[in-house]
Amino acid sequence: MAKILVLPGDGIGPEVTAQAEKVLRLVNDARGLGLEFETGLLGGAAIDAHGSPLDDATLQKARESRAILLGAVGLPRFDGLAMGKRPGGGLLKLRKELQLYANLRPAKVFDNALEASSLRPERVKGADIIIVRELTGGIYFGEPRGIREEDGRRFGLNTMIYHDDEILRIQRVAIALARKRSGRLTSVDKGNATDVGRFWREVTRELYAQEATDLQTDHMYVDNAALQIIRDPLQFDVMVMGNMFGDILSDCAGNIPGSLGMLPSASLGDANALYEPCHGSAPDIAGEDKANPIAAILSAAMLLNHTLGHPELEATIHQAVQDVLNTHCTVDLRLSQCQVVTCSDMGARIADRVGELL
Repeated sequence: MAKILVLPGDGIGPEVTAQAEKVLRLVNDARGLGLEFETGLLGGAAIDAHGSPLDDATLQKARESRAILLGAVGLPRFDGLAMGKRPGGGLLKLRKELQLYANLRPAKVFDNALEASSLRPERVKGADIIIVRELTGGIYFGEPRGIREEDGRRFGLNTMIYHDDEILRIQRVAIALARKRSGRLTSVDKGNATDVGRFWREVTRELYAQEATDLQTDHMYVDNAALQIIRDPLQFDVMVMGNMFGDILSDCAGNIPGSLGMLPSASLGDANALYEPCHGSAPDIAGEDKANPIAAILSAAMLLNHTLGHPELEATIHQAVQDVLNTHCTVDLRLSQCQVVTCSDMGARIADRVGELL
């Protein structure tokens, strides 16, 4: 029996997570995977219920779960709270406490949804990038940090720091992924302007020379990488980088499929894993049944692959999404050949198609 903790979160989180859970339960019943589901609170929902974005009981449930299926966190009414007390502070704590150090963010275009991309179809057709983001180090966790005052001047301070073992650990995840794909691997840093970037590249070059001689590897500065993802995404396969750069470039990669509602993610550690769409809580459309559930559903598909070891089931869900996009889409995509449907209708159609394929 594998325990799955479902944390719907805030805003549109409960809406898209319900559709992902529906697909996951269908696959579980059809294939007898032995999944056991439990629901908890994270983010603003947890603040309202417990006064904390991640209470101790939910954290313990997360530790005891094989995987976590997350919706989204964040609501504007909590923006005045201290950073660690905000909804996003609960997610950062969860990642840190579970040591979910490897964040995989695929950006893949579906051939029948090329027109949704903000890039020209010939630029994105066949694009299939996976960004490997280091998730528990870097500027989001480095010390010292905070907002301070000294000699009458206020200032904000964050520290970007990476130890060699953190770099080696995330690079080895990327190397293993590249071997399963095309064998192309790009490491991204800012070694021309920062000491930590120079150190990242130094450690990475040594590792590649020892352990990745069978791969086609290269190094790219982050500003150029942001340009190249938009200019020519087909040049990339696996890209690996630090925490902040991965946060930013994965959103840049959202131009490839045309919507953040198409971008899933997996956050992996040695004992636990968390799966979530890359989009935010979108409170402006929460409760209106307009959200795109595909990223959440594809995140559940990644769970089937990376946690449960069933890549064929992930492929089945991808095929179902592709088939449904032939005729139906959500409002963010606005494909000319498709009828625009609600979040719940889109989820139901994908679930029905998964059932047929199984």
